[in-house]
Amino acid sequence: MPIYEYKCNNCGNIQGILLRGYNDPDDLACDSCGSVDIKRIISRVNYHSSSSDRLNSYDSRARHTDSFYQDTRNIGLHAEQMLKKSGVEPTEDFKAKLEKVRTDPSSILKD
Repeated sequence: MPIYEYKCNNCGNIQGILLRGYNDPDDLACDSCGSVDIKRIISRVNYHSSSSDRLNSYDSRARHTDSFYQDTRNIGLHAEQMLKKSGVEPTEDFKAKLEKVRTDPSSILKD
């Protein structure tokens, strides 16, 4: 059963509704103001990028937002990209150290 989001054209309220089919119900009304002038909207979606997708799309010259630096999966992208560009296959030791830093960034200060 799909969950659709609707936006009220009167007050702007957005509400999610669980439907037993794909057609809008006849008695659909805004939860906030009671208006029947509501429209189905496209909900936000999330997707997961693979590590190879992140590596291929990484631009070392680009400015990144704080959220980029808060995502530990981005640690070492520059080093990985430089190895890839030079045709060097990263060693297992390099991969292990990179994974350790990604899972526990403070470990670099401990070691």
